[in-house]
Amino acid sequence: MRDFILQWLESFIPQKAAVDRFERMRASVGALFGILLTGLLSVSVLPHEAAVWLIAPMGASAVLLFAVPASPLAQPWSLIGGNLVAALVGVTCARLVAEPFLAAALAIALAVACMFALRCIHPPSGAVALTAVLGGPAVHAMGYGFVLAPVLLNSFLLLATALFFNNATGRRYPHAQQNEHRHNMHRTADAAPTTRLGFSHDDLDAVLRRYNQVLDISRDDLEEIFLQTEMEAYRRRFGETVCADIMSGDVVAAEFSTELAEAWRLMREHRLQALPVVDRARRVIGIVTKTDFLQHAGPHDYQHLGDKLRAFLQRTPHTHSIKPEVVGQIMSAKVRTASVYLPIVQLVPLMADEGVHQIPVIDDEKRLAGMVTQADMVAALYVNNLARASTGLRAVAS
Repeated sequence: MRDFILQWLESFIPQKAAVDRFERMRASVGALFGILLTGLLSVSVLPHEAAVWLIAPMGASAVLLFAVPASPLAQPWSLIGGNLVAALVGVTCARLVAEPFLAAALAIALAVACMFALRCIHPPSGAVALTAVLGGPAVHAMGYGFVLAPVLLNSFLLLATALFFNNATGRRYPHAQQNEHRHNMHRTADAAPTTRLGFSHDDLDAVLRRYNQVLDISRDDLEEIFLQTEMEAYRRRFGETVCADIMSGDVVAAEFSTELAEAWRLMREHRLQALPVVDRARRVIGIVTKTDFLQHAGPHDYQHLGDKLRAFLQRTPHTHSIKPEVVGQIMSAKVRTASVYLPIVQLVPLMADEGVHQIPVIDDEKRLAGMVTQADMVAALYVNNLARASTGLRAVAS
């Protein structure tokens, strides 16, 4: 019985937060500036005789906006819509219901119902509704003006601070849905490759419907956490194979000033689909593919494609030319790179779902160290699975 009571008491102790000191400090500083600027600007905007210039629920909103900006409860529409509807409901209940306790209860109940209907659930908005009912004669005298100032004014000022601060400190805000569907890049009815064996979008939706509770995490974050967990489990089962283990080290590369004909010759001679483009320090500045050559050769007319490509590769004898002459003029500057220490399992979604066929690998000094292709990935995953099967067979035999 004693052990049961101790376990029951321990269940009230929250788990340790999985965030570092920087994130805690970032959230604290954000809340400081958010409330400080909201209060100062509200005082300067509102008339000096204003009864209320900063309401207490803004403190709770600041916790959400700066400490958990990824939460669906902390998004702009949740803040503005939730506070607005709660203030309207609270003022209405205070005017129509004489008994304060009944008015307060009705205000909370109706505010929650409206927030569900408008998809703007924001917990501090419940305190806004209570403030409208129990705020005293000064708040009651403001009537529906309380909705505009201070509620709507405070909400907009706090939101503006959160938009600036969170993005300036590396937090995506608003935290809009990013991966609601993992589309097939070929625009066919098939699911994306990584979802054909793992859980699908519909699987997650079915589980969430059965769970039937409001989660304080966005759907795309939940899906991403599951995917990362699958990758972590794969690394635990199969070991940590990194890019340096499977990459091609003898890499054929081009420079910005490499002529187009020379780059095309290198690609044909070495049977390559792409060339990384490097500077003199061997740092990757772009990548050029056969597709880049074909796109710049002119409109797709396959009967004359060879002639157009030859004309495109031919060097212009004049000093000035409107036609691209070197690799740097047709390369893709936004190139995906991977560290030599990156586990190859993290490249699977990139290559399978996004259609990236080859990825330059860089070392600690950002210099080109190798290339990983889809063929390298297939070989590595095959060997890892073969090794696992052999281990299982030996275990059965023994």
